[in-house]
Amino acid sequence: MNERFYLMRIQLNDLEPAIWRRFVVPASITLDRLHDVIQIVMGWTDSHLYEFRFGDKRYTEYSEPKEKELICGKYRIGDLIKQKGRTFHYLYDFGDGWEHELLLEDSRYYSAELEIELACVEGERACPPEDVGGIPGYFELCKVLKDKNHQEHDRYMEWSGGDYDCERFDLESINLELMKYHQWSRDRYQNWKVVE
Repeated sequence: MNERFYLMRIQLNDLEPAIWRRFVVPASITLDRLHDVIQIVMGWTDSHLYEFRFGDKRYTEYSEPKEKELICGKYRIGDLIKQKGRTFHYLYDFGDGWEHELLLEDSRYYSAELEIELACVEGERACPPEDVGGIPGYFELCKVLKDKNHQEHDRYMEWSGGDYDCERFDLESINLELMKYHQWSRDRYQNWKVVE
């Protein structure tokens, strides 16, 4: 692979203990595809709107002509951030307001073990479930799930899918999903629509 790779760290803001991931992407990845990768490594389900912020510039999936937002799919991460140590922000779910900070840890990452262009290297703790009610709702969920005697324990367990564990981080599962995403989103030789 002659591609240049970025080693990035993403962390959910305002949560202790921290929920974070370290992952690898090609520098040529567009922001809309970076969003897809973030959804996979963090454990979100791509059910809400999002935006990236680099300084005072906002990049979204859809942009109104009069807005100062830029369309994600037109910009590559390697054109927007180049220096190791630089940060930018990602907001997911404008209702719950999940703010993430991304840090470029290495702009020329290399690992002989890297088998595909996308990989999660490490991380800690499970991402909050969708629509949990932001940070206060997440703390309440974790508190109730840890107390099997809590009157709401069974209801919260059922609501969260039956096996949610705030401390769980499954690297193998994340990388399997990244591998599937990479396979299905790769460039093809021919467009599938017939051009006449």
